[in-house]
Amino acid sequence: MERGISLERAITLVKIEKLNLSLEPVNLENAYGRILGNGLKSKVDDPRFDNSAMDGWAVRKEDCSPKENTSLEIVGTSQAGSSKTFTISSGQACKIMTGAQIPKGANAIVMIEESEIDGDNVIISGPARDTYIRHKGENLLKGKKALSIGNFMDPASISLAATMGYESIEVFRKPVIGIISTGDELVMPGSKIKDWEIYESNSFGIAALVQKMGGEAIRYDVVADSLDGLRESLNHAVKNCDAIITSGGVSMGDWDIVRKLMELEGEIIFWGVDMRPGGPPIFGKWSGIPIFGLPGNPVSSHVVFSMLICPWFSASFGTSKNQSPNLGKQVRVKMLDNVKGAKGKLCLRRIRITSDLNGLVATTHTHQGSGNINSIVVHNGLTLLPPGTDANVGEIIDAFWFN
Repeated sequence: MERGISLERAITLVKIEKLNLSLEPVNLENAYGRILGNGLKSKVDDPRFDNSAMDGWAVRKEDCSPKENTSLEIVGTSQAGSSKTFTISSGQACKIMTGAQIPKGANAIVMIEESEIDGDNVIISGPARDTYIRHKGENLLKGKKALSIGNFMDPASISLAATMGYESIEVFRKPVIGIISTGDELVMPGSKIKDWEIYESNSFGIAALVQKMGGEAIRYDVVADSLDGLRESLNHAVKNCDAIITSGGVSMGDWDIVRKLMELEGEIIFWGVDMRPGGPPIFGKWSGIPIFGLPGNPVSSHVVFSMLICPWFSASFGTSKNQSPNLGKQVRVKMLDNVKGAKGKLCLRRIRITSDLNGLVATTHTHQGSGNINSIVVHNGLTLLPPGTDANVGEIIDAFWFN
């Protein structure tokens, strides 16, 4: 077991225990937010054929004068979705709809707004542009890979997969993550609450973070401060989950049951990371599956998830930290408020990042207590202050900007 390690070392260790996720097929209508498990090659050329980018007239560019109106004979109308094709010769034009096939002999399009019909002729009063023709295969060539393994299926990617001819795709199975909160003081929201109790909130926030990272969350009942109760809950979760996240019970106190049980019966890989907030997380294995023990303070649990569990998800999907799914990205910001760092620890103060004419700037708006989840709501980022350094007004520092 390693103790009191850097965040970089902790990330290295959790990535070693990444999941080996199988693949499963999904239809495109259910593909949003999934991670592509195989690269996709286009089944067709895109466009399938030369076609018009707008409603207008298909013409020979050399027939149209840029200085005076031109009268051309109308040979017909090319419509999108029609198998009928046309040919034009010198002195002729074919009316054409957006997406319709370009007639043989045509090499330019005139916008419909720059024309006027005169009997069987059309009077062209605007420029003939070859750039208004979409050429076969200019976007995609048949057999060309356009989406790679690990691609996050956002709306544009889903549309592209459909354009290439795919009805369904293979994606990584969603990892199932069990979430267990611990503590005698916790009661469920909506319950009657006594003076010495608090509403349990971490499991709800952690479950949402799991879902945002492409996983499936299972929230288990709150476990009171009992080794037997925690053991029973962990053993139940192991049967249904790929990994477990606990909340609370990881510090040095007499009732920190997650730490105690892991020391007695689990496998601890590391305990404690040099970061503030969120310093005492435990990572290891329970019955062979990864277990993350997060601090009980809500800010700490969110911060540790963002800094440590997100890279583990990315490693399991085979993606980088800059690819989706992720919770944010590293940026440089100019501080408009003073922020105090932490001796010997990476300091992750909550900040609000906005932009002005000179770039990204950051401010603070609430107190920084790790029990103040509202500080995550009213801010949208974290400082990444190296150990023992403060951030003063006007300084440019590294920060993590939440999506």
